[in-house]
Amino acid sequence: MTRKPHMLSNEKATPGRSDMVKKVHVGRRQLGLDDVTYRALLQRVTGHVSSTACSIGQLHDVLAEMKRLGFKASRPNHKPWVRKVYALWREMRPMLRGDGSKEALRAFVERCVSVSAPEFLDEPQGRKVIEALKAWKSRMEKGTVSHG
Repeated sequence: MTRKPHMLSNEKATPGRSDMVKKVHVGRRQLGLDDVTYRALLQRVTGHVSSTACSIGQLHDVLAEMKRLGFKASRPNHKPWVRKVYALWREMRPMLRGDGSKEALRAFVERCVSVSAPEFLDEPQGRKVIEALKAWKSRMEKGTVSHG
């Protein structure tokens, strides 16, 4: 069997390292760094000109520097129904009597499906909450319901 370069060392692959390299490249795109500027940043922070040559600690340092420069890392939410619930809530916020806080949204979700927060919804529960929010929003727009 031919061994790949990363298999030549006796060290185990660091879990999450490839995710960190991906995040560095997301930061590069978000900051609009061209290749020369990106490699100069890597060289200045780590002494390397490639993120694949960096240790996990160095990748943390690169990400910290990118955040200092304005990179906003976001946690991906792989549940599109949760994103939709939050999007509808944001649309409704100006029509609500209160401030449209996350606590108010959580209370609404709990009343709808007995789940404590949108992040814990499964897909059928998410659909139910989305339909309830759409109906509530529609009633508010027509003026046939109280605003929170």
